[in-house]
Amino acid sequence: MRSSCTARGPLAACALALPGVVGGAPPSKFDGRGPGNRPRSGCDFGLALNRRSPSCSRGLVHSPPPPPHRIASRGSGLATRRATESSSSSSSALKEMEEVQFAESEALVPAGVANDLVPEALVWAALHGFVVGDRSVASSGTTPGVGMAHVPFSLLPTPIPATAFAQAVELSSLFNDLIDRVSLDVDFLKQALARTQKADDFTARLLSMYSTILDEGVKQDIRLGLSRSDYMLDVATGDLLQVELNTISCSYPGLGSVVSDLHKYLVTELESSTKLDSSRVPENKVTEGFAKALSLAWKEYGNKSAAILMVVQGEEWNMYDQHWLSYRVKELYGIRVIRKTLAQVHAQGSITADGMLVIDGQAVSVVYYRSGYTPADYPSEVEWEARLLMERSSAVKCPSISYHLVGAKKIQQELALPGVLERFVPDKQVAASLRKCFAGLWGLEGAESESIIQTAIKEPHRFVLKPQREGGGNNTYGDDVASKLTELIAAGGDGLAAYILMQRIFPAVHTSYLVRRGAYSAEKTVSELGIFGAYVRNGDRVILNEQSGHLLRTKVSHSNEGGVASGYAVLDSPYLS
Repeated sequence: MRSSCTARGPLAACALALPGVVGGAPPSKFDGRGPGNRPRSGCDFGLALNRRSPSCSRGLVHSPPPPPHRIASRGSGLATRRATESSSSSSSALKEMEEVQFAESEALVPAGVANDLVPEALVWAALHGFVVGDRSVASSGTTPGVGMAHVPFSLLPTPIPATAFAQAVELSSLFNDLIDRVSLDVDFLKQALARTQKADDFTARLLSMYSTILDEGVKQDIRLGLSRSDYMLDVATGDLLQVELNTISCSYPGLGSVVSDLHKYLVTELESSTKLDSSRVPENKVTEGFAKALSLAWKEYGNKSAAILMVVQGEEWNMYDQHWLSYRVKELYGIRVIRKTLAQVHAQGSITADGMLVIDGQAVSVVYYRSGYTPADYPSEVEWEARLLMERSSAVKCPSISYHLVGAKKIQQELALPGVLERFVPDKQVAASLRKCFAGLWGLEGAESESIIQTAIKEPHRFVLKPQREGGGNNTYGDDVASKLTELIAAGGDGLAAYILMQRIFPAVHTSYLVRRGAYSAEKTVSELGIFGAYVRNGDRVILNEQSGHLLRTKVSHSNEGGVASGYAVLDSPYLS
């Protein structure tokens, strides 16, 4: 249980280290869409508890490598100005960047206090369902209650400026509405993804299904969105910059709430002997918020005997995060939730004459996807046929095929172009608020992209190369950006269209105690803040549009990879400063 972090000190001597001076860190993107049987990008991180980062197995504290160059914009400091420049002027925008260095913040409490706190945190986790399946136990991803282990977590919450947190929360309803508006613009979606589909088979299949549904006629006017917008705070400029907008299979609405409760409890325990204040750990009711949205969509459908279908992977080590939501729906609203894989939907599903989806004799009014976001979820035509069956039905889909497409990285990049966002957001003040959080984004197709491609090859540390395809471990960083771009250029064809370039964000560095498999280690870390949003609409009537909660994911600062699945990142929550 004990680590080699042996510094000791009385609790009364512990002082809160607020991030007035914070650290610049290596980059930028957390990958790993969710914690199923493989890493995922976008909406969630995967959890694989049979793997550890090199520094956690014996509590060793590793010195971080020298910090890389930091990127900052001159003038107003709004990264959106880089995003809204056309590709032809991208090079001039990049020339405005300068290198800066920042110190690192200290841990909230000394190592001795952390060492004594770990056992209490682990007991709390076991008693409150803060668990995932342990990959070292073969059936832990398929049989509930077998091979459970605690979720990798930060022992204490991580300081986040209250103003940045409030900004992210305020943006939630704006992005909810933007997703819905973009999803209704057929021409925009098809045109924006026209080149991408030539280079990416998965996008092509989704677009083909989208066209089929449009040709046959959309069967449902009720729209349900459960999304998450992820941000990092750029240390050089102080800007809150969006990493990506996720519209399908957003993980941790269950465990994200639990880790906040854990941190509230631990900070409360330390209040009498430290300067920590539990009121700075914000309330986090994601599970209740998502359950509310699902119940409202179910109610709008109007069939009291219908169930909610959660579409899951066959092997899911993060099933307890999903079960938290299922049980909250049952507990608060009395609605039955059933779990099926795409293959099971194909085998057991049908559509009645009036369009109702029926699974194994059970009417379904709402389909909630916790799989289906990556090509690996469609190993055969059976899975594609199951997806099409559900799309053809009158059930409310979360997300619908159009909402799914809005989450493509190419759409994020297109919205950052001059005038495109304003096509969907005529209110200038709202558009300005959204643009303020846009990082630099560049498409790679067409002659106009040649300048930014050459800049990225010469200075690859400034960029992240991101594919359209979901799934963890797909982003490219550092010198590999130049190598990959050179390879794509040499290959010719439409290969470049499958990617976008994004400004690399350099967030603050903190010292955190990361707990994995019962042991803790002190690490230099960076964090990514996710804000969950819930949206329900029936025709022209908006029933719900709200921020539902938040999620903080924290990883070691010297790692490009950020998946909890790969042992680098942990679940966390903010400590507002």
